[in-house]
Amino acid sequence: MNITVTEGAEIYLADLLSKQDVEGIAVRVFVTQPGTPYAETCLAYCRPEEVVEDDECNDLSKIRVYVERNSLPYLEEATIDFSEDRMGGQLTIKAPNAKMPKVSADSPLADQINYILYSEINPGLASHGGEVSLIEVIEEEQGSIAVLRFGGGCQGCSAVDMTLKDGVEKTLVERIDSLVAVRDVTDHSQTENAYYK
Repeated sequence: MNITVTEGAEIYLADLLSKQDVEGIAVRVFVTQPGTPYAETCLAYCRPEEVVEDDECNDLSKIRVYVERNSLPYLEEATIDFSEDRMGGQLTIKAPNAKMPKVSADSPLADQINYILYSEINPGLASHGGEVSLIEVIEEEQGSIAVLRFGGGCQGCSAVDMTLKDGVEKTLVERIDSLVAVRDVTDHSQTENAYYK
């Protein structure tokens, strides 16, 4: 299983399941809107009749966990943990790849670019209310070019050229061998919500 369920979480979940009074009840893990900035990792009760045929089934020592097949790449390196506190405790799910599945050098170029945008570049731009997204990848003689669009506080921002060249392009070209440049297709004449006008 590509998800780690800590001993504390397993004990906590086993206790919850025992209170359901349903024979064979288990836990189901899935991601809603996987691969998007709105991805949410979810845990739900799973009655025997609710098991989906292609779910991945995992028998732990105290509980059974079903993982939705489509969510598997987004749950790589996920951890379900339970930490006790004065109020009883809290169950937490950390899924670092829910918004973008983990990629390798063999992954499609667009996936590699999106992974870096979502995991490294956009968190920094978010502090200025901005974001950048991949529109397309163009193959040219000298190599691949990523066509990007800036949004939010980046659109119309006077510092966007510096952000593009010194930040985004530098990071992407250093990290992805076949990428030689980036292009910005954003209409920066719209300055209404720009971070720096």
